[in-house]
Amino acid sequence: MQENTINQNTNSKYPEEEDFSFKKLFQKWINDFVYALQFWRILLFAGLIGGLISLSFVLMRPNTYTARLTFVVEESKAGGGSLASALSGQFGFDIGGLAGSNGVLAGDNVLELLKSYSLIKKTLLSAYNDSGSSSLADQYATIYGWKEKWKNSSKVAKEINFNANQKQFSRLEDSLLQIITKQIAEEELSISKPDKKLGFFEILITTRDERFSQLFSERILKFATDFYVETKTRRLRGNVDRLERRADSLGILLNRKTYSAADANLMLLDGNPAYSSSSVSAEISSRDKTMQGIIYSEIVKNLEISKTALIQETPTVQIVDSPEMPLKKNKLSKLLSTGLGFILASLITGLFIISKKKED
Repeated sequence: MQENTINQNTNSKYPEEEDFSFKKLFQKWINDFVYALQFWRILLFAGLIGGLISLSFVLMRPNTYTARLTFVVEESKAGGGSLASALSGQFGFDIGGLAGSNGVLAGDNVLELLKSYSLIKKTLLSAYNDSGSSSLADQYATIYGWKEKWKNSSKVAKEINFNANQKQFSRLEDSLLQIITKQIAEEELSISKPDKKLGFFEILITTRDERFSQLFSERILKFATDFYVETKTRRLRGNVDRLERRADSLGILLNRKTYSAADANLMLLDGNPAYSSSSVSAEISSRDKTMQGIIYSEIVKNLEISKTALIQETPTVQIVDSPEMPLKKNKLSKLLSTGLGFILASLITGLFIISKKKED
């Protein structure tokens, strides 16, 4: 008797769990759904409210425009591991990516370079219109309503302009420009490589101004290309400039020495044969002219070799697809948004009704 009592107490304390069944689960969902449909008027009203809110959001949301630019970087000289990379690529391996790349725009370096704050800032300070006074930053701040907001703000309380020709900015102007730069870099600018095996890169910029999106995508690539070429060819270009200055100075000296040698030869013809100074002077002038001519020819030869090397080292950034007007317009469908708002609001209301039933 005592044993039965203990077993009953144990079972009441630790009741057995019911076996899980998909059939029971589905039946429970159907029962909850049927129960919620009893309040169809409330569900319909909630859905209409949700649809109106969603429609209002679509109507108030400004349109945006996306500029898409694709380009490819062509290196004039192939790396030593290009053959190995090509062979390994047939078996699905990327040796080039593992070995790294020295080029600024080679490999995945372009993804970081084009999103660098300094490059975005330089692009924003370029001219927006033909007059050259208004910059892309001015247009961006105007379209997004920031200029009016800054003017009415107690911290700024004045009109802010980012002139394209301006070299120095105040601390306040720099801080506001950083806000624009940060928003573009983190929310509106996308740099990607669609296919890891190919050398194509894609720039996507989405803003509220169609012309701004087009100009920004083109300008940022131009500034990145200039930086790339200048960095890639800086050493060779410096060598070419040095050789050009040397060749110019030697050319001037050689011309002077040519006139000097001609004068010495003329004095030799008109001089007294009894004196040997005229012949010595003519021989020295001729020897100096010959030596300077040899040096000049070597300098010119090295200059041409350096120019050829500079051309070979200069990469080419080729635009494949440039953004053309009209740009892609990003606009939500009114009908689709209203339908989604209706369904979502009705679903949330139905779940709330079911939860209240379970509590009761």
